[in-house]
Amino acid sequence: MRRAIFLLAIAVCTVPAAAPAERRAIGIFSTWGTFADANPRRCFAIVEPLRRARAGERSASASISYWPRRGIVGQFHARLSREKRPGSAVLLRIGDQTFQLLAGPGDAWAADPRTDAAIVSAMRSELEMTVETRATNGAPVRDRYPLQGAASAIDAAAVECAR
Repeated sequence: MRRAIFLLAIAVCTVPAAAPAERRAIGIFSTWGTFADANPRRCFAIVEPLRRARAGERSASASISYWPRRGIVGQFHARLSREKRPGSAVLLRIGDQTFQLLAGPGDAWAADPRTDAAIVSAMRSELEMTVETRATNGAPVRDRYPLQGAASAIDAAAVECAR
């Protein structure tokens, strides 16, 4: 129950464009939560990292989103626990696959829809994924995420936005 409340809090805080009254919880699937926003229409599955944020760290999260009006289907997004060092690569590791992500100072995305699809496919068959980079002070950043419940949460988001 505590994890479900935390997931809801992350979902409410992650996207400031949507007022909390417009966000609806679709379901909790093990470690993942699925939510829908009314305006603009958006559905997403989201998870928190295995390790809680420490002092000086942001609340990290990883999500898969659907934005029907924008034609976005299954878009991967990661919010990093620490701001990344300029020029540092951001890598997503899922099993034996590694994806280089596009990144701003605190967020990262797949390079294109094909990579998004490959990431979602890899997530369906593994137990954990890790987002890695270097922080502004040069320290390694490794945000580890459980994948139990990911497939069901992602499917619920896709179905909800297909309505």
